[in-house]
Amino acid sequence: MAEITPAGSTTDGAITVGQQVGRPGQPTDARVSAAPSFDVADFPVPHGREEEWRFTPLERLRGLHDGTAQATGTVRVEVIAPDGVTTRTVDRDDPLVGTAGKPVDRVAAQAYTSFEKATVVSVPKEAVLTEPVRIGLHGEGGTVFGHQIVEVGAFAEAVVVIDHTGDATLAANVEYLIGEGAKLTVVSVQDWDADAVHVAQHTALVGRDASFKSVVVTLGGDVVRLHPRVVYGGPGGEAELFGLYFTDQGQHQEHRLFIDHDTPHCRSNVAYKGALQGKDAHAVWIGDVLIRAAAEGTDTYELNRNLVLTDGARVDSVPNLEIETGEIVGAGHASATGRFEDEQLFYLMSRGIRADEARRLVVRGFFGELVQQIGLADVEERLMAKIDAELEASVG
Repeated sequence: MAEITPAGSTTDGAITVGQQVGRPGQPTDARVSAAPSFDVADFPVPHGREEEWRFTPLERLRGLHDGTAQATGTVRVEVIAPDGVTTRTVDRDDPLVGTAGKPVDRVAAQAYTSFEKATVVSVPKEAVLTEPVRIGLHGEGGTVFGHQIVEVGAFAEAVVVIDHTGDATLAANVEYLIGEGAKLTVVSVQDWDADAVHVAQHTALVGRDASFKSVVVTLGGDVVRLHPRVVYGGPGGEAELFGLYFTDQGQHQEHRLFIDHDTPHCRSNVAYKGALQGKDAHAVWIGDVLIRAAAEGTDTYELNRNLVLTDGARVDSVPNLEIETGEIVGAGHASATGRFEDEQLFYLMSRGIRADEARRLVVRGFFGELVQQIGLADVEERLMAKIDAELEASVG
């Protein structure tokens, strides 16, 4: 089925040199109100008036943001990897920890100062994996602070699936270290139980001529707030950030992306899509792209599409693009949020398709292009089955 673009409020276009869309007066090195730091004391306790926290329901974070949360729970980590891939558990003084970048908000810093052991998955240089690495994180209740590192050596190629299930209040940092000429695809699935809370910073350091593709899928949980970030370690780096989210009644799902183009001749492409249904379903997408003066030859584009299926759901979609040099290949963004169209439903029903099946086909078509980016049949089938189940529950 062809891609469905929601009708409704839309922004689309390139930004002229020197024009800033978003937050004037904020520090451009971090795009947030405080400088990056490993020390939680360097971040004030947020109160919800800060730009980076104004959409987040702080009262539902269970103390992750103000220091009252204590590590009382367990998240079981299981890694299944092909031959040649090494997995180890390290302390915070391991030289790899913190390599990709510093925490940029108080919850990420709290996670960094509170985790006990980090899980490191390493793919050796020049290895080309024919099977994915699968990392399962299953919450068993309580509050947990976590840290994971995926390291891919020079000219290696790997696919990593990180699967979050169960129940937990989790604050975590995830680092992706992609060596020169390497290719890494990461599929991060948030399939939590209904009461889970998950707040995490994902930071990718993309090496010279390396490629990084991220597919973030958010379905479960009470509150999920993810902060994917990309920095470049050398020219020629490429980053593709895809995401899909299905926000149901009462859920808060927030994705805040930042791509820091501070290196010449790098490329980035962002495409996130979400569907919402039910009272008080709330999705937030923030896309920040900064092209610094030194980043000549940059090519970047970001897109967010949202499909609102029922009354009572709310979307906040904010693309931000700042350009400090005119010597670029291209830069632009697009954002659209719209209602489920009766015309689409009528068209399919007029051809003998039942209303519930027609609705399912429209949503499948809306997500289809992004689901195909996963490239793993079992994961794709599972996710579409979850979406179908959500739709059936709402109809029932």
